[in-house]
Amino acid sequence: QVQLVESGGGLVQAGGSLRLSCLQSGSIFFLNTMGWYRQAPGKQRELVAGITSGGSANYADSVKGRFTISRDSAKKTIYLQMNNLKPEDTGVYYCYREIVRSGTQWGQGTQVTVSS
Repeated sequence: QVQLVESGGGLVQAGGSLRLSCLQSGSIFFLNTMGWYRQAPGKQRELVAGITSGGSANYADSVKGRFTISRDSAKKTIYLQMNNLKPEDTGVYYCYREIVRSGTQWGQGTQVTVSS
């Protein structure tokens, strides 16, 4: 089975940085659009960033200029470099993989906490 495993979350102070990783295992293919959603306490899950197999990226307005998404086909891993973190960035970050005509696959999530 294809699995998505996130890592890199943690506790940082406002203005700090974290780098999230999402490793895809169980498939020789690495052609799907992938990215990150996040969910803050009491709020709905929101799209943070996505990236196509060709490297085209999109970001939520709230993170533009601060976050950078990338992918490494050799390692079958996507990354989210998060700089200048703000308390409102706090939440559980979920890696996702779009499956054409079948929906979306999710990782288990990694906690990001930004203190003021």
